[in-house]
Amino acid sequence: MADEGHGGRRQLVRARFAVAVVFCVHGAVAGSFATRIPWIQDHTGISAGQLGLALAFPALGASVAMPLAGAISHRFGARTALRALLALWTLSLTLPALAPNLLTLCTALFAYGATSGMSDVAMNALGVETENRLDRSIMSSLHGMWSVGALIGSAGGTLAAHLGTDARLHHALAAAVLTVIGLIACQGVLDLRGEPGEEPPPRFALPPRSAVIIGAVGFCAVFAEGASLDWSAVYLRDVLDTSPGLAAASTTAFALTMAVARLAGDRIVDRFGPVRTVRTGGVVATAGGLMVVLAPHPALTMAGFGCIGLGVAVVVPLAFAAAGRSGPRPSQAIAGVATITYTSSLIAPSAIGAVADATSLVASFGLVTALAFGLVVGAGVLRSSGRESARAASKENPVAEPSP
Repeated sequence: MADEGHGGRRQLVRARFAVAVVFCVHGAVAGSFATRIPWIQDHTGISAGQLGLALAFPALGASVAMPLAGAISHRFGARTALRALLALWTLSLTLPALAPNLLTLCTALFAYGATSGMSDVAMNALGVETENRLDRSIMSSLHGMWSVGALIGSAGGTLAAHLGTDARLHHALAAAVLTVIGLIACQGVLDLRGEPGEEPPPRFALPPRSAVIIGAVGFCAVFAEGASLDWSAVYLRDVLDTSPGLAAASTTAFALTMAVARLAGDRIVDRFGPVRTVRTGGVVATAGGLMVVLAPHPALTMAGFGCIGLGVAVVVPLAFAAAGRSGPRPSQAIAGVATITYTSSLIAPSAIGAVADATSLVASFGLVTALAFGLVVGAGVLRSSGRESARAASKENPVAEPSP
């Protein structure tokens, strides 16, 4: 029995490592895309407002397709589903740079977002289940690995932008490499399967009330995160007239602080609790937003974006973890929070572009600053409800372990 327990523990450790690599690959796709947004805008010849419209389509595609992830995982098993969905996501990186105009760009970004959303739900559900079985917090570090991936992807994009590399070539090479890594990593994740005779989850269902409340805080964080990730390079280029390489580096600075904060987040949350952590982060993010709005120098503006990243970093992992422990059906609550946060992603790019067209990008990030302050006000809804209920729910709904 001891040997079996030890072997099961080793399997869980391997599963944690595998799902961490999956998060990293997912983030690398986002980082690779974000740094080349200025190139894509120039290539398609669209305005800031049109770019804002186009950047709403990834979240729109995700919101439409995300509810399908549970049904796909139920039918084919979590491991097989994640393998297919992650491969579709990495390969979709090639689509936006191929678009010659606004219409084709919106279509490409819809497909890009649909595959992103489905793979995102699948990997977060696996992350929460792995956390429950390990009986310790790992969600912040998993999202930290997403930020590490975004950092790697954005660093590659910064180099490509500095060298003047065509984004079509850059994204084709990145997609090929990330697809191979993702397929290998998916071999080690938990192979969750439904019980025989169990009804599949509904394709479309309203999120539970607990998920709506938790998701409201996630909404504020994701709005600030998405606006900074998608618009930081454009902000430095258009507002402060920086070079393309330096503008792309602002995205890298943002991703770096997100990664560091999330990797350290589990220890910080264990020590100070989710409420105090998120409130303090809200203060830091608000200060960062003010720096972006008021700073006259690129270095200070980049530091402001870094503070936004630092402040919002652990909010989404804590929201998913709280949702996974908020009721008897964790996957439904996770999907509910994911839907709300992706709605924020849907609203953020178009809102930033609309405000920029009507006034300026500076005013747009005034809106980001106000929502960052919302984290200070709403942090209390992430108060931990304890891990015992999660363990009980896991025992009541046993699933398959990963294959040796």
